[in-house]
Amino acid sequence: MMPFSQDYYDVNARSYHESTYGLSPSVFLEPFIRSLAPGASILDIGCGSGRDMRWMKERGFSVTGLERSRRLANLAKNTSGCTVLEADFETFDFSAGDWDAAMMVGALVHIPHARLFAVLDRIISGCCTMRTALITLKEGTGLVDAADGRRFYLWQDRDIRDIFAQTGLTVSSFFRNFSATGSGESWLGYVTVK
Repeated sequence: MMPFSQDYYDVNARSYHESTYGLSPSVFLEPFIRSLAPGASILDIGCGSGRDMRWMKERGFSVTGLERSRRLANLAKNTSGCTVLEADFETFDFSAGDWDAAMMVGALVHIPHARLFAVLDRIISGCCTMRTALITLKEGTGLVDAADGRRFYLWQDRDIRDIFAQTGLTVSSFFRNFSATGSGESWLGYVTVK
């Protein structure tokens, strides 16, 4: 199977939004907010449906989204009430913003193993005001091609921690949970500080 089309999330924006927006993000956002000052400014990288932005906004945080898909960006903006920047995080100029923290909830799952360090390092070093980041990735080995054509890269905890160390991130909180969609997939979650 070939890697998913770069337009997947644009073509399937409505169905993706409907399948993810109603799921509670509290299991991975609760550990994150414990590391933040009240009212902290957050950049939600790959904000998708806007679900996590809405949840954080309801708790008093100032949240901005970043989403490559134009259709998803519009849905996220309309349902969360937050500003959403339409851009690809692999080319976005992170130095232009002033955020205290970043969320990358599932945002990096399509990045090949060999490129993850460079992508993450670019985000972390570019966003100089950011001190805290939430990062979640699918657990496993190798990669998996989904029936819908998307390719997901899977990770082991030790390998992720090696990349974090290279980018100057320290893990302050770690959790593992199963997908809220009922798929049985295991997710690795990290609250990191730099």
